[in-house]
Amino acid sequence: MTEPGHAGPRPSRADVCETHTAILFFAGDRAYKVKKPLNLGFLDYTGRAARRAACEREVALNRRFAPDVYLGLGEVSTPDGEAPEPLVVMRRMPEDRRLSRLVRTGAPVDDVLRTVARRLAAWHADAPRGRDVDEQGTRDALSARWEAGFAQIRALTGEGSVPDGVPEAERLVRRYLVGRERLFDSRIAQRRVVDGHGDLLAEDVFCLDDGPRVLDCLEFDDRLRYVDGLDDAAFLAMDLEHLGAPDAAAYFLARYSEYSGDPAPPSLWHHYVAYRAFVRAKVSLIQAQQGAPGAEPASRRLVATALGHLRTAAVGLTLVGGMPGSGKSTLSGALADRLEATLLSSDRLRKELAGIPPERPAVAGYGEGLYTPEWTARTYAALLDRAAALLASGESVVLDATWSTAEQREAARHVAELTSADLVALHCQVPEEVSAARLSTRAPGPSDADLDVAAAMAAREPAWSEAVAVDTSGPLESAVSRALAAVRPWGSGQAPIFRRPYMEPD
Repeated sequence: MTEPGHAGPRPSRADVCETHTAILFFAGDRAYKVKKPLNLGFLDYTGRAARRAACEREVALNRRFAPDVYLGLGEVSTPDGEAPEPLVVMRRMPEDRRLSRLVRTGAPVDDVLRTVARRLAAWHADAPRGRDVDEQGTRDALSARWEAGFAQIRALTGEGSVPDGVPEAERLVRRYLVGRERLFDSRIAQRRVVDGHGDLLAEDVFCLDDGPRVLDCLEFDDRLRYVDGLDDAAFLAMDLEHLGAPDAAAYFLARYSEYSGDPAPPSLWHHYVAYRAFVRAKVSLIQAQQGAPGAEPASRRLVATALGHLRTAAVGLTLVGGMPGSGKSTLSGALADRLEATLLSSDRLRKELAGIPPERPAVAGYGEGLYTPEWTARTYAALLDRAAALLASGESVVLDATWSTAEQREAARHVAELTSADLVALHCQVPEEVSAARLSTRAPGPSDADLDVAAAMAAREPAWSEAVAVDTSGPLESAVSRALAAVRPWGSGQAPIFRRPYMEPD
């Protein structure tokens, strides 16, 4: 006999499983969930009234996502005369249709991930909002949740035995958040903060013939369910990565961002995945103390996942400089594409400020026309103003300019400090004959520099000792690899770059 929505025969074998906060019993076509009488600090189920309220709340909240699964509140009584124990009564889902199991067995899951992403985005579009919800989307609220997590990890493990990577994670979290208030304010203004699911894991998604069912939202603390929609989606992405399916994680986030029309910078995607991995690491430590097998190594892996995404989320300001003909514009474009960073060019901006199309020549002698010291100062000021706004909004930036004076370089350093961005300077260098050949054969474009201008600039360029020298006379990929090693020094210790939705194949 097959029940509507199921992928196979109705289950009949009794079973039991345990989470860190509940025990679930399975019998026939029903599942029964009992809350554990414990106090974990962030929740307190020691009183029967609290457990009843939690069960009632769980049914009400989860019916938003799976109304045909959550049947209602039940009770179980014992002969000793104690008050009946409340429990959640659910329709039993087929174990072999869990998304987590399908991922582990290598089954195709793109269709179900696309459907879950579309439904989650639709839910978020109409989800409850308000002042209380918005307050949990501020930078300071997220910072408080991170800090509470760090404190809980230390309480669980002892100050001297925190998992490897936690101290670096603390440093990276604080650096990211301190410079990103503008980003989080904009998320609230865009109405991206919602009453969401709060605990979206692959083991709680069931892939049925008539569509997926999403179970087990977070019910014990409304504030933890009031999240940025991207944060909500990031929980499932984190879990997919933890299950060994990073491509599926990236695909799901890209589909969610597409369906929700979310313009979030990649750094925020990574930051939220890191946050969710760290939350899950804390849960694994709790489970380890309760004797769950494999929980402690799982916690270590999750901390490593969080650290990789925090490294990748770091907002960077990369200066790509050099003399005319050094290949800096070519390297800048390739590097920005690889980093998913915004590219700003002084040559293009100079002409924009003058009201001239970038391809129209404005040839002038050294220090003349659009290249007087006043025009140059105005151009670099505008370049850095735009970079500062982008950095504060979570966008990494590549600045393509000559950077031929100490004053320009110092101004860039100041912007990086104000926005808590990682500053890396790259100095493109080629033999003189190579730059001369390039300038002699270059087609008209944003740059107007010729051989005479290049020679005058080179005679006045100060030493740039803090910059990483990049030889751009050979293959472009070789120069890009050298630049990436300087900008992203962690190598395999960082997460893959998430591509923006419009670059994702469907």
